[in-house]
Amino acid sequence: MATKKSNPVNAHVQTRNSPIVSSAHLVSPQSAEMSEFEFGLIVAGNAFHRWVMHCMRAAGLKELTPLDVLIMHHVTHRARGKRLADICFIMNIEDTHLVNYSLKKLQAIGVVEASKSGKEVGYTATELGCNYVERYRQVREQCLIDALHADEALNRDIGELARLLRVLSGVYDQAARAASSL
Repeated sequence: MATKKSNPVNAHVQTRNSPIVSSAHLVSPQSAEMSEFEFGLIVAGNAFHRWVMHCMRAAGLKELTPLDVLIMHHVTHRARGKRLADICFIMNIEDTHLVNYSLKKLQAIGVVEASKSGKEVGYTATELGCNYVERYRQVREQCLIDALHADEALNRDIGELARLLRVLSGVYDQAARAASSL
């Protein structure tokens, strides 16, 4: 009769009252909550990406990826031209090729335009792009904001969560820099 070998990677993981995680082998005895947060972030991130894509489809643009939609919103933000480097910096995207590809795609469908000023290229939303963004805003209000039945207390909680996510993004960025030096 064969004996069951224990897996040393998962030896510290409890079976009762364990946190909900996607990678039990990463759960730290010092912070199981971080693993639970990361799983929540994965699920929420995928739900958010699915949402922005479907919201933009409902607004009339069917061929955009979540990144395309987010870049389009950023380019429309404050009705000022944005440089590729600025878009990458604000959105915390290292791979400029991904952003550049999205900008080319958005230009090809006529919702973003590029203009040169010396060596700099700035990107702005076209009138058509602004119309789609406005329609997106209307769909968002109808399907998301109204569904939240947001009250003052919930909005405060959402604001605190947003603040905490910004703090944690800095922690992850610092950890990534530390890991890259190993």
